[in-house]
Amino acid sequence: MHYAIVDIETTGGSPKNSKITEIAIYKHTGAEIIDEYSTLINPEIPIPPFIVNLTGISDHMVQNAPKFFEVAKQIVEFTEDCVFVAHNVGFDYGVLRTEFRSLGFDFRRPHLCTVRTSRYILPGHDSYSLGKLTRKLGIELTDRHRAGGDALATAKLFTLLFETDKNNLGTFIQEEVNPKRLHPNLDIEVLDELPNKAGVYKFFNEFNQLIYIGKSIHIKKRVEQHLRNGKTKKGLQMQKEVSRIEYELTGSELIALLKESQLIKEHQPVYNRSLRRNSFPFGLYDYMDDNGYIRFFIGSTSKMQESPLTSFNTKREGVAYMERLVEDYELCQKLCDLYKTSSSCFQYTIKQCHGACVKEESPEDYNQRCKAIIDDLSMNSATFYIVDKGREKNEKSVILIENGSLKGLGYAPFHFNRLEPKKWDAFIDITIEDRDARTILKLFLRKNKGHKIVEID
Repeated sequence: MHYAIVDIETTGGSPKNSKITEIAIYKHTGAEIIDEYSTLINPEIPIPPFIVNLTGISDHMVQNAPKFFEVAKQIVEFTEDCVFVAHNVGFDYGVLRTEFRSLGFDFRRPHLCTVRTSRYILPGHDSYSLGKLTRKLGIELTDRHRAGGDALATAKLFTLLFETDKNNLGTFIQEEVNPKRLHPNLDIEVLDELPNKAGVYKFFNEFNQLIYIGKSIHIKKRVEQHLRNGKTKKGLQMQKEVSRIEYELTGSELIALLKESQLIKEHQPVYNRSLRRNSFPFGLYDYMDDNGYIRFFIGSTSKMQESPLTSFNTKREGVAYMERLVEDYELCQKLCDLYKTSSSCFQYTIKQCHGACVKEESPEDYNQRCKAIIDDLSMNSATFYIVDKGREKNEKSVILIENGSLKGLGYAPFHFNRLEPKKWDAFIDITIEDRDARTILKLFLRKNKGHKIVEID
């Protein structure tokens, strides 16, 4: 396998609106550079002054340079059968694909980002910018902000990463969507227009039937994962059937989760039905024992009639959560089903349990801490708003919890918090809470820290 280590200089900072002024490519085996290609490119538009100051590339320098269409074939041939590698590959790869798209050519290569790879393989650095990272690693970087210098430094960094990783970076290569595996009616260019933002997405077949609903905080990445999936029979079959894609931005991850659940129940798409399982098969339950102590345990939701206090994807996740509660609230391992014994628990022997397991601590004192957990997980029958990201920069998402239950959700102007919270219900669309929505809500509040809670008196 060969790698094309690429760096480009452009007229701006956006992959969709920038034109290339210079490109450098080093062909690499993983161990060494075996070939190189570089050229200035006439962008056919003026280069902004701040870009000239940054790169040193001026309109005069590129005046007689080839235009992109004149070197496009050379770039295609030079990178053929190579993995496209760049430091912040999303930018370089995106700009190059945009330039090719303007010529009517769909340029696609498997790709690898040395920023992302460095974070995993060389953790602990304050910065992973090319200049600061290479300086820390002792890699020489000359002609900074010129394609040749940056590409050569990236190639040296790539060699180090390749030699350090036991899998030779194989797990970091992002495969591209293969148009030959997709439905002929699916416009492949639509994928490039998908946003990498939070929301729900829908797959339709050629008969306009909704066949799959999903959610993600990065819609584009998730959809491409579906269309690249060659590992499962159902995944391959769905790829052949998808002929149209729709999406709806939600801003908030929680709203995406709630909408996905609601839409799946409403439409029951065939691939959601065939792939669906209980997403939360384990829950945290409580009961009062014969001695008057509240006990907790992690149980299977399919075997229990009542709703759990909170739910988990795996039993291990539930046990880990229960262990944290034991530590934080000074509970008894035995009474939390974490230590099987007919006598005292281990924590009691090291004086980290107050003795509820041997009736030294009264049920009243012990249960007081247990009830605090139950009240917290039951949302205390409280009324409050969850304020989170909006679909755009000038708005926020607002979710209303009333008496401990999901009441509704909506979107408000960015500065809506100047209003009294009691007036925020004008932004709320009423919704119906079901068991899944309540579980999703509890999980989100337990795990996620990016939101803001505004209580209502």
